[in-house]
Amino acid sequence: MNLEYFIAKRLIKGKEHKISISAPIIKIAIAAIAIGVIMMLIAIATGLGLKEKIREKVTAFNGHVQIYNYDNNNSEVSVVPVSTEQEFYPDFKTVDGIVHIQAVATKAGIIRTEETFEGIIAKGVGKDYNWSALEEYLVDGVLPEYNGDLNSDVIISRIMANRLNLNVGDSFFTFFLRDDTVDRIPNQRKFNITGIYDSGFEEIDGLYIFIDIRHIQHMNKWTDTEVGNFEVFLNSFDDIDEKSNEIYGQTVSSLDTRTIKDKYYKIFEWIGLFDFNIALIIGIMIIVGGINMITALLVLILERTPMIGILKALGTTNWSIRKVFLYNAAYLIGVGLFWGNLIGLGIIFLQEKFRILKFPNPKEYYIEYIPVSIDVSTIVLLNVGVLLLCLLMLLIPSYIITRITPVKAIRFE
Repeated sequence: MNLEYFIAKRLIKGKEHKISISAPIIKIAIAAIAIGVIMMLIAIATGLGLKEKIREKVTAFNGHVQIYNYDNNNSEVSVVPVSTEQEFYPDFKTVDGIVHIQAVATKAGIIRTEETFEGIIAKGVGKDYNWSALEEYLVDGVLPEYNGDLNSDVIISRIMANRLNLNVGDSFFTFFLRDDTVDRIPNQRKFNITGIYDSGFEEIDGLYIFIDIRHIQHMNKWTDTEVGNFEVFLNSFDDIDEKSNEIYGQTVSSLDTRTIKDKYYKIFEWIGLFDFNIALIIGIMIIVGGINMITALLVLILERTPMIGILKALGTTNWSIRKVFLYNAAYLIGVGLFWGNLIGLGIIFLQEKFRILKFPNPKEYYIEYIPVSIDVSTIVLLNVGVLLLCLLMLLIPSYIITRITPVKAIRFE
């Protein structure tokens, strides 16, 4: 155990046994660090949680990357079919990080009931469709089965069900325009509702119903091997741009790729601001905590001026004395980090477990409750960063020790 650490330890223990002028200021500094850590943890957890939830919802209905025919011109409705006889389908083995690929098709139509009507886009899916991503948002009924013969089972959103006054088990007629001529009678299909979903995205919920893709193939006069586009799901959202370029390079020249970020660019621009907000909160909290620690350190130095004079008279270097106070400050920061992590992580755990805090207007955030997400590496980096930055901020005020002379310091009262 070196001299600086021993003196710092005795200095800390000395404050525990007697009341000093610095005691309340030190408590305020510790509280400032703790509150700052709580705020930073909550900001990171809620920011990351909201980003992840929004990403999950958007990709659940669209995949991470879409492969479609150039002639579709980014239309929401499938116009020119794509053949399923591709090297990358049904298993995309030439690009790493792809977990699933599925064929879908879309067609615009109108649902008509006795009381009202509603414009919709029917999304046709087949036996390769991964329902697990959508299953979380199913609020009533069951998911349809499209593995056997052609059937008329569908799922619609809760928004649409409320608008049309429909429930699970009800049937309705849908009219689809023919592509060959506008003079002929539209295609009419009768569908049965087996389930109702609610994702919280009005852009999706207010528009899409899910039907058997073979209905769209028959109405468009496509073969069984023709679909509207492919949806590709990835292991990691962070690799979406890189993987999209790789996927594009592995497809024929008549096909193009589009990421979900491009399709819903406004949403992803909005959630991109979360990173700036998190960084701003972290910066402010570190500055506030650092200023409080600087104040506490200066008070400690003034209170221990006679001790500084004695140490200098005994031949102790300025840097050694400065380290005594920096060790002391590191201990106080550590106490603040401990309580901040204990309280902050406790709040995050309770929110994740019981979803206590909810948004006053869920439509603005596409989710009812405030989601949280944080990992161990982020917690460790945050704590190490706060400790190092606060100590760096304390190096300058600790320089005042070098200006203290032994004679004046020993006489100091």
